[in-house]
Amino acid sequence: MENIKHPSTLLKPEWVAIIRDKAAEAERLGKLQPAQLQLVYEQQWFNLLAPAAYGGLQTSLPDLIKLEEALSWADGSLGWVVTLCCGAGWFGGFIAPKIAQQIYSDKEVCLAGSGAPTGTATITGNGYVINGIWKYASGVHHATYITVSCNIMDGDTSVLNEDGAPLILPFVLDRKDVQLLSGWKYIGMIATGSDAYSVTDLYVDKNRCFKIDTGAAVIDSLLYTYPFLQLAEATLAANISGTAVHFIDLCVPAFANKATNIRRVNQANVLVMDEALRSATALLNQARAAFFTAVEASWANPTDEELLKAVSSTSRVLAKVSRECVDELYPYCGLLAASPDTEINRVWRDLHTASQHALLTFLD
Repeated sequence: MENIKHPSTLLKPEWVAIIRDKAAEAERLGKLQPAQLQLVYEQQWFNLLAPAAYGGLQTSLPDLIKLEEALSWADGSLGWVVTLCCGAGWFGGFIAPKIAQQIYSDKEVCLAGSGAPTGTATITGNGYVINGIWKYASGVHHATYITVSCNIMDGDTSVLNEDGAPLILPFVLDRKDVQLLSGWKYIGMIATGSDAYSVTDLYVDKNRCFKIDTGAAVIDSLLYTYPFLQLAEATLAANISGTAVHFIDLCVPAFANKATNIRRVNQANVLVMDEALRSATALLNQARAAFFTAVEASWANPTDEELLKAVSSTSRVLAKVSRECVDELYPYCGLLAASPDTEINRVWRDLHTASQHALLTFLD
């Protein structure tokens, strides 16, 4: 196994301090805390995947996943919001340049949205009328623009693709035209503010519609021709991995506390805990190394189907190993890990919520 670096090496200590010091307050707020958000703006983390032509950072996928893992190591919810919102910012590579220039002219631009096709866009004149309700838009409370996926309608009839399936296309909407709805009521990722939203009888011009397809990219860059599936799988896996590393780090003081304060824990028990920690760390790092290697290889040759399949498989394995390593260590952490007011419990809740994402549930 290659010598893999700890995620902390990519972040300045003062950044980590801001992110973690405000994490509990962010959870109470149900969205990123102002100091956290200001840091995100200063470092342009919402713009990690936005086109350089519009002032974005246009980050390569290998560099992106390492930074996203590090941000999720600092705090799972902040890492998730950055990942999902900069992921939506990636759509700038496909949006009509005239609209994209408007979107990215704001220094605090943030795109959020849902890929679920739970809305309709009915062809009307030179545009569409949009209706629908969408769930789970991480970072939506910070969004300046919101994306929606819609079934395209011609009157009451669904427009079909060439293969006969319903045509589904995304749109980018102004935040002012969208109604936010309370919808995130889960045990973890509370600070992501992943609430629902709705749109009613909104007319938009046809240039608000775009297509996520290699041939539809309007920016000439590998970043926007790399397959969306593997990009999504890799970025989500990096988040889960970073959160797992955070949990393992917190096990060190938790185990020490248990060893010195619980009378029924003897030296043999301490050795069992230490071995479990060593084994989990090694196993997770092995999965991380395989994952990073697969992403690097596919980025160097993005048309190789086998290399792309390796990104998919190592992403799923990394998510599974992350969850299993945390679950192996959790019983040794004591009641500290079961208290919702502790950092280690928040990390545990965040990981078990994030790892429910359907994209990484099943191993192929």
